[in-house]
Amino acid sequence: MIQERNPKGDQAPKPHTALIRWSVTRREFVVTAGSVAGGMALGLSPFAVSSGAAQEPGTLSEAPPAIRPGAVPVALTINGKRHELSLDPRVTLLDLLRNDLDLTGTKKGCDHGQCGACTVLANGRRINSCLSLAAAHHGEEIITIEGLALAGRLHPMQEAFLEHDGMQCGYCTPGQICSAVAMLDEARAGESSFVTADIGAPGAAELTPAEIRERMSGNICRCGAYPGIIAAVESVWQGSRANHEGRA
Repeated sequence: MIQERNPKGDQAPKPHTALIRWSVTRREFVVTAGSVAGGMALGLSPFAVSSGAAQEPGTLSEAPPAIRPGAVPVALTINGKRHELSLDPRVTLLDLLRNDLDLTGTKKGCDHGQCGACTVLANGRRINSCLSLAAAHHGEEIITIEGLALAGRLHPMQEAFLEHDGMQCGYCTPGQICSAVAMLDEARAGESSFVTADIGAPGAAELTPAEIRERMSGNICRCGAYPGIIAAVESVWQGSRANHEGRA
């Protein structure tokens, strides 16, 4: 309260209304702006920072938590074993296999569906698991490279890759093998490719080296082991046809 002298010369206390200063000095602006910017970089509320509210180091302001989608129930049969899961709907099948189920044979290569290293079988068809949401395969049967061998015996395609040196570093090999297994089933069903000469021919397709290259073009081998891969696939194809003709 400020004392003012009245016209009679005596002292009389009068209330004084303080003026509100709307301007700030340059120093005040720089200090305040720096505090707010630093606080926002640490994830703090700018209102809490600018108001000078006390906050323990390493703690966040009481902002409402981010809204996250709820988990969804997903049932998958993977390599013959049924899994009842509760998953974030954004989880890819590849991340589920590797991070949650420890099935690390399936590889993460480009993570964009371009290299084929993550190829697995879903109900018998080959898919890029890096582009497939796990929840989208609810109720399906998934086969990975770990599930191809049965009763301690390698799958014929796995044996052929070993016999014909269809690999070098081996990183793409699980995807190559899974893709080749499904590709042979496609050929047996008479499915044609871009290089098929007669797409109307009945029965199984004729898997020439050119057909194998075209049908396996979605699986990239950065080491360049394609001659061995083609030889391995061709040997399994010829062996399966011989067995089929023998049974007939």
